[in-house]
Amino acid sequence: MAISPSEISARIVEAVMAQKLAPGSRLGEQQLALLFDCSRTVVREALTRLAARGIVTVSARRGWYVIEPSQDEAREAFEARRVIEVGLIRSSTGRMDAAALRKLRAHVQREKAALKGDDVGARSFLLGDFHVCLAECLGNSLLADTLRDFTARTTLIAMLYQSQHDAAESCEDHVRIVEALARGDAAEAETLMAAHIGTVQDALRASDDEHDPLAQLRQALAPLQQAPAPAPRRRKAKPAADATPDTPTDDPSPYLGALL
Repeated sequence: MAISPSEISARIVEAVMAQKLAPGSRLGEQQLALLFDCSRTVVREALTRLAARGIVTVSARRGWYVIEPSQDEAREAFEARRVIEVGLIRSSTGRMDAAALRKLRAHVQREKAALKGDDVGARSFLLGDFHVCLAECLGNSLLADTLRDFTARTTLIAMLYQSQHDAAESCEDHVRIVEALARGDAAEAETLMAAHIGTVQDALRASDDEHDPLAQLRQALAPLQQAPAPAPRRRKAKPAADATPDTPTDDPSPYLGALL
């Protein structure tokens, strides 16, 4: 059965969320057509859809490649996620049926299992996909699709700074959010979600200094610090009239001072 543009798009987004496609990765039409055994027309349609969703971009000379979000673009994506996810929880008023809770808890268990393993891709995908799963469980498939795109874009930035410790903290945040929803405490779930997304933003803000691409050049071209001017020498007191004229003093010749 021939693959569709939607399936190709989904595979690329999954690869981004699993940190298997880094920011700036080139996506050649011919290579993708060979990989998926389809025409370049199908591939081009898939990439065009992803460009409209803000996941890839195209250049007349370079072709298609995964976006490299700026820090400002990443902050905007996090802010959009905060508005969407907190608002989604608020509109649900904490109501979630048993089947949805089982699905969320099963997802969190898969996150915990991935944290114990060495598959960074699976860990990254599951941590991001939690937010998509939550939207689905709260009954809003449209926002789930939107969150999938925002999560993919923020994953591209998170690849630069997220550590194993951060991933473990994210998983614990997810556990607390699910348990608050299980109690029907929408207000607590809102607070936890806002704090969770804020923590990731704080890490992004801290990374501004840690990943300064001009750090080495900035240090090399910093103005030289001028050495402080030497303190003026104290004049020696004139010897008394009965002192021996040839007695040497401690004051070196000014010419010898240049060699010291």
